[in-house]
Amino acid sequence: MSRNRAILEMLLCAALWSIAGIFIKLIPWSSIAIAGVRSLIAGAVMFVYMRCRKIGFTANRRSFIGAAAICCTLTCFVAANKLTTAANAIVLQFTTPIFIVVFSALFLKKRFSRADVAAVVLTMLGISLFFFDQLAPGHLAGNCIAIVAGMSFACYYMGLEGASESERMSTILMAHALTFCVSIPFMLAEPPVLGAAPVACILVLGIVQLGIPYVLLGRAAGSCPPLACSLLSAVEPLLNPVWVFVFDGEAPGAWALVGGVLVITTITVWCIYGDLRERKRKA
Repeated sequence: MSRNRAILEMLLCAALWSIAGIFIKLIPWSSIAIAGVRSLIAGAVMFVYMRCRKIGFTANRRSFIGAAAICCTLTCFVAANKLTTAANAIVLQFTTPIFIVVFSALFLKKRFSRADVAAVVLTMLGISLFFFDQLAPGHLAGNCIAIVAGMSFACYYMGLEGASESERMSTILMAHALTFCVSIPFMLAEPPVLGAAPVACILVLGIVQLGIPYVLLGRAAGSCPPLACSLLSAVEPLLNPVWVFVFDGEAPGAWALVGGVLVITTITVWCIYGDLRERKRKA
């Protein structure tokens, strides 16, 4: 897959991730139950994709660590939404690019260009501005858990570099299975109430919001570096309020518009710069 194709698939992945909030609000279940059933369905999507593409299952140290990291991310993000504001949870989880730069420098001795570091800083600033009016003090436990979600997702992204297609897809499949297993005790304690509307919504979440996007992530990660995948996924928090505005009529504030423009501009310029740098290197 070409780098540009990988970027497009990563952007589509982030766009589909962003519809979570609209459908989660329509399901009268606990957050852990939603996360578990959603991952069960998403895992089925990945299983079907792997069978259709004849991708073998790989269980090794890399895939187990990656699966645990995704499971931690999914579970912690749901828990953070229960313990802090949604804005805090989103902003703090998207510290992922910062942790990728820091962890890669500390543990992998990897050097990033000034353009990469500037893109990370400006993207995080833009996301913070986007939710500036909604950020709230306090909620220490929830805020810490959201940061853990960002750290674990960074670990997953770092593990993608050099991974085979089988390793990438198997990691995601195992992560969904783990997330479902974590949710089982909670669902036994508080069984979800079934109905036409909740079932329809959870199917949309499992297939469209999580299943297909993680297939796209697994594909794109083969040609898109970890930091690029992470920065491109910043489209997700930007689109969340857009769907709220479209379906609920709640308009974003001035700070949100400034932050959104900053993030989109930063990512666009960074992608163009990276493409030009890559062509110059190959010339």
